[in-house]
Amino acid sequence: MALKTVTREFEGFLEDRKSRFLAHLVPVDMFDQRMEELRKEHKKANHIVTAHRRLLEDDRIEESGKDDGEPAGTSGMPTLRVLQGADLINCAVLIVRYFGGTKLGGGGLARAYSGAAQDAINNADLVPFQKILSKTVRADFASGSELERRIETLGLTVMARDYTEDGVTLTVEGPEEVLAEL
Repeated sequence: MALKTVTREFEGFLEDRKSRFLAHLVPVDMFDQRMEELRKEHKKANHIVTAHRRLLEDDRIEESGKDDGEPAGTSGMPTLRVLQGADLINCAVLIVRYFGGTKLGGGGLARAYSGAAQDAINNADLVPFQKILSKTVRADFASGSELERRIETLGLTVMARDYTEDGVTLTVEGPEEVLAEL
């Protein structure tokens, strides 16, 4: 299973019997900020349903789906299942609902929320997920510049440089597979 993610926000939309569902697919790091913005921007919205998936450091996946006042199991979990089905990780979906006056029922809500989430995913530029790790490497002064060239060639990022009397210690960040080559 090749996991995918997004690097910026994408939107989706669905309308069913005059209820409008505005989906926002965001990187999980933007979730709290975007939720706050959407609550201010859509004060008259009836619900903001959310779902997220995040890879933890121990390689377990943390995930949740929140119904935000909709009947239990009709919105958050169907939205989460769409994220799972698309093999998305480190992403969140926030769906703003404006009630159109006609009740959709449990099945209708599940279809509408999952449909809005799927529309956002269809509009998204999905990128392969790479687990980013950091690694500390050391070199004496004579080998320091060669190490720096190797790091640059591999496309890694130097997060910190600490000079000691013996040489240099670098904290490097990058994809797990590339760090293994260093």
